[in-house]
Amino acid sequence: MIKKTIDYIRKIYTEMRKVTWPTRSELINSTIVVIVISGIVALIIFALDTIFSNVLHLILR
Repeated sequence: MIKKTIDYIRKIYTEMRKVTWPTRSELINSTIVVIVISGIVALIIFALDTIFSNVLHLILR
């Protein structure tokens, strides 16, 4: 059991050394893109929700 655990940790270490980590500016740019797209999607969902709520309110009136 201990040998399997040690082997597993060694494999994780080997794989983590292969990872290409983003630079600080790449990380900041990616974060900004995610925030902007999330905001756009939130606005679209808000608009659709408002439209459908008003239409449903008119139908049920």
